[in-house]
Amino acid sequence: MELFFDMKNLRRITRSQIEDIVPLFDSYRVFYKMESDFDAAKAFLNDRISNEESVIFAAYEGENTIGFVQLYYTFSSVSLEKSLILNDLYVDSKYRKQSVGQQLLEKAQQFCTQQGFKGLALETAIDNPAQKLYEKLGWEKDYHCFHYFWQVKR
Repeated sequence: MELFFDMKNLRRITRSQIEDIVPLFDSYRVFYKMESDFDAAKAFLNDRISNEESVIFAAYEGENTIGFVQLYYTFSSVSLEKSLILNDLYVDSKYRKQSVGQQLLEKAQQFCTQQGFKGLALETAIDNPAQKLYEKLGWEKDYHCFHYFWQVKR
């Protein structure tokens, strides 16, 4: 049976809907080699929404959540503008290659434009096949700088 996704089923997640995306968020973390932890995932998402630190859009098929995108706020001291970081994008494996990811990306772009942000940034693995989709939707690869990360030793 072929499944089709209807764009009308994209919703911005509120605190009361966090439970809807916890299983997908947990699967996303497991995909990146983290231990499954529903309680920690729920607490993390609740903190982000409660503290207005992120915006999450979810894709639904009926009442089932099939994908999500999470955006974080950031700022540029140079341009004096606010931007968004597209930090998390995940689609249930049964719904991949059905434009769910594309529609979530387009929703993020639409939100960014409507809210007056400078733009969206994202980081992805060098071998991620989604790069073709990003480029198709107008994302440009950053060739003029390197990204570094310093980690606290625990």
